[in-house]
Amino acid sequence: MMSAHRDASISPKAPKRVPIGRRVFIGLAALGAAGVVFWASVANFFSGVLGSGLGGLLPGGDRFRIYSITGNYPTVSRANYRLKVSGLVHDPRTFTIEDLEAMPSTSFTKAFQCVTGWRVPDVRWEGVQLSHILKTVGVKEGAVALTFESYDRADTECLTLDQAHLPDVIVAYRMLGAPVTTEHGGPVRLYVAPMFGYKSLKWLSAIKVVDGVQPGYWEENGYPVNGWLDGTTGPTNPDPQLT
Repeated sequence: MMSAHRDASISPKAPKRVPIGRRVFIGLAALGAAGVVFWASVANFFSGVLGSGLGGLLPGGDRFRIYSITGNYPTVSRANYRLKVSGLVHDPRTFTIEDLEAMPSTSFTKAFQCVTGWRVPDVRWEGVQLSHILKTVGVKEGAVALTFESYDRADTECLTLDQAHLPDVIVAYRMLGAPVTTEHGGPVRLYVAPMFGYKSLKWLSAIKVVDGVQPGYWEENGYPVNGWLDGTTGPTNPDPQLT
């Protein structure tokens, strides 16, 4: 169920499905891992010679590549933002940003890695651990996974309950030393540090605790449900130190 507090003026385009199979994913992951060092050196060279603008456009540069599967960005003000948590929980809640900020915060510096190869190192993230939100609402017996919805009305994601309890999986309201901007998925986004960027859903609007894994948008388009940074696709993280 989508949050009722969306901007009614937003009418995103229907997303275009682009099938990307598991073999392609693994290939991209391998190429991405091998290419990070090379592209970082290229980006640093161009940044030094021509300025940070061009360097930031290259994989490994100092800026993100901004994607939207709908062709636009949903604009949600801080005052109007709501995060609905429902499903197999004892105390369904709807949180404001102030509610999230009042919870114990966590912050760390970790990279953001896209499955296509580009990478932004040393990004400062701040927010509340997803596990704390789950503790606040109380997870019922029989819960297995979580689904996530976006204010763009198109993107969705999923995590297992165990993945949701990893310490570096957060609901982020600050990144890069400032509130999360609209372009970066703000005012609140999901950040799943040990997985590729497609798992870190932007413009987070709803979390639902469910009794089985329900593939999200990118998984329905051929990406693995579990996209760990080393390219493996099992349910558990093979290398917790990778990020």
